Amino acid sequence: MKILVVDDHALVREGLRQVLRGLDEGLEVLDAPDCRRAFVLAELHPDLDVVLLDYHLPDMNGLAALDYFAQHHPELPIIILSGSASPQTMRRVMDRGAAGFVTKSGLSSELLSVVTLVMAGGIYTPPDCAADTGAAPLQGSGAGGQAPALLTRRQELVLLELLDGLTNRQISVKLHLSEETVKNHVTAILRRFDVQTRTQAVLAAERHGYVAGGRSD
Repeated sequence: MKILVVDDHALVREGLRQVLRGLDEGLEVLDAPDCRRAFVLAELHPDLDVVLLDYHLPDMNGLAALDYFAQHHPELPIIILSGSASPQTMRRVMDRGAAGFVTKSGLSSELLSVVTLVMAGGIYTPPDCAADTGAAPLQGSGAGGQAPALLTRRQELVLLELLDGLTNRQISVKLHLSEETVKNHVTAILRRFDVQTRTQAVLAAERHGYVAGGRSD
């Protein structure tokens, strides 16, 4: 497993490194003090499993950084960390495609639980904004109620595995496809739903009736 921690405070980065090691002894933790370095590391390490991203960074705020990751690394889940527990900020972050939001005032056990959930393909919505986030529309026609263009049968199979929280590698093994083929299908699914991240695709698919293991209709 490999996690990238992005925070402009060295003590925070080191503290998170120690906490995250509780997940797995073999866990590799990379760190960056700003978004510019984080983007370089994301390019150098395409096998990253998740990014812990501080909302307030000296060179870019969390929303702008989410947009960059969505454009250049749409399959990489991002967990936002913030010293603010503002419900408005939480809603904006989740609507923008974050896989989770954790306040720095929380317990380390909470952070580990959220990271574990997200790495398994889940989405953590903070209780303070769960109701609003669940109803908030995503940008794009695919997430706004219009049915997306038809998926191919293979794309539907890949989408159902995304709903189950499987990684590209796990999907490739289960469906007997190469990882590159799975990645291409995921990219096509994002285009069909007119969204930017796999997190948004899962939420949009659920609104269109897709459930883990099949469709609800």
